[in-house]
Amino acid sequence: MQDQVWWVTGASSGIGSALAKALAARGAKLILSGRNVAALDAVAADCGGEALVLPFEATDYAALPAVADRAWAWQGRIDGLVNNAGISQRSLAIETDFSVYQQIIAVDLLAPIALTQQLLPRMVGAGGGQIVAISSVAGIAGVPLRSAYSAAKHGIIGYHDAIRAENAHLGLKVLVVAPGSVRTNVSRNALNADGSVRGTSDAAIENGLSPDDAAAQMLAAVDAGTRELVVAEGAEAAIAALRRDDPDALFDRMSEMVQAGYAQQMSADRGQ
Repeated sequence: MQDQVWWVTGASSGIGSALAKALAARGAKLILSGRNVAALDAVAADCGGEALVLPFEATDYAALPAVADRAWAWQGRIDGLVNNAGISQRSLAIETDFSVYQQIIAVDLLAPIALTQQLLPRMVGAGGGQIVAISSVAGIAGVPLRSAYSAAKHGIIGYHDAIRAENAHLGLKVLVVAPGSVRTNVSRNALNADGSVRGTSDAAIENGLSPDDAAAQMLAAVDAGTRELVVAEGAEAAIAALRRDDPDALFDRMSEMVQAGYAQQMSADRGQ
């Protein structure tokens, strides 16, 4: 990836930060986006090499053409785009305000679509490139307490699968990644039923894969030309496999998990 130009959204922490550092270690030039300028600057400093810190609000769709123009003009091309920014959820659908669905789908689905639509004609016109889209195991299976998140992350898979089908012959490669639990702030930043920020993490997240390990698996998949990658272990890997191989068994397992008190246990874990 020496001298390739890669744009990473959600680059201030977690998987985005780890991917940025791994790309920099391979010699890539980086465009780092998110909202936290200080954190983006810190990631850029850790990466060394050439980096453009390009903060923007993901749901300010009207501003995206100018943002994409600036990103493209920096080096005159973009070889790779990582659609990574997003927020999660921890609430039962029956209790969740509709505004939570609007916010999560805007950030997790419409924002990456809007950005990709800006870059797609340019990348194809330049001969292609690579898109890496970060979905989730919850984008393969509907997971309790994450109905909005699952809806958005299912959409990420569908959109990027279609983009791949339409443009593979034009040189565009698309890798969709479905992580399970990775040690990031995803649960801490998740939204409650009323739209407030959860503020605490999950045991599964805290015991998950390191972001560096996840990033290494993703870049190995890019090297191999892989089109879909599940980055998960144990029960989470089994959830993704069951959704394809035995969906009825998965549906029963998810229902049984809720009936056994999964939602109550999640509430207890965060001190409620």
